[in-house]
Amino acid sequence: MISVFEALARAFRDLFNLRVLWVVIWPLLAASVLWLALGWLFWETISGWIAAGLAHLGILDWLDGIEPRWIANGVQALLHLMLYPLLIVMTALLITALFAMPALIRVVAERDYPDLERASGGGFAGSLVNALIAIVLFAGIWLLTLPLWLLGIGVIVPFIAAAWLNQRLFRYDAIAEHARRDEMQTLFKQQRAGWWGLGLLTGLVQWVPLLNLLGPVLAALAFIHYGLARVQALRLRPPPAV
Repeated sequence: MISVFEALARAFRDLFNLRVLWVVIWPLLAASVLWLALGWLFWETISGWIAAGLAHLGILDWLDGIEPRWIANGVQALLHLMLYPLLIVMTALLITALFAMPALIRVVAERDYPDLERASGGGFAGSLVNALIAIVLFAGIWLLTLPLWLLGIGVIVPFIAAAWLNQRLFRYDAIAEHARRDEMQTLFKQQRAGWWGLGLLTGLVQWVPLLNLLGPVLAALAFIHYGLARVQALRLRPPPAV
């Protein structure tokens, strides 16, 4: 049974598979084009929403007290710009989870788990619901913890939030095609520490410049390796004694 670190190492190896390279590119490209287009078309509307959110959190009142004004304006512009990379990464993760996972699962399963039976315990509807819940809660975590940035402890928020998002978003899709429904529930409960550990490691990758471009697909591959190894190990366990 492979460890969290071995799952991540195998994910790095699979990034250089020709069948994976296109999957690395198109979710990030699609997310970038989407948000650049939305930002260009609806910049005033989006800026208004951001300003309203900052006002609700009390950040605008804090900025109004900063002198000289160019520093306050710079901080506000930086907060605006910080949201766009976040939105692009979140969207790329969502696209990868919903549409790229089947291709990645085929690559991993054919190479490392060819004899693992597919039980189809989950489906696209379950994946969609899981992804929407993950994204909404992740966005909520970011918005609710924005004031912590003013206290200096907000720097830990992105890492914890990314770890939570990755494990919540990818663990379901990683095993949905192969595990039965009861096996999925068992693995979600019994392997909670492993899912979180892998979520933290892949979340850290998303904050490394250039390497973060590979982040969504790397996370997906790592969770597939880890999840399928757990399904295989679960089925090899001897039945409990009667």
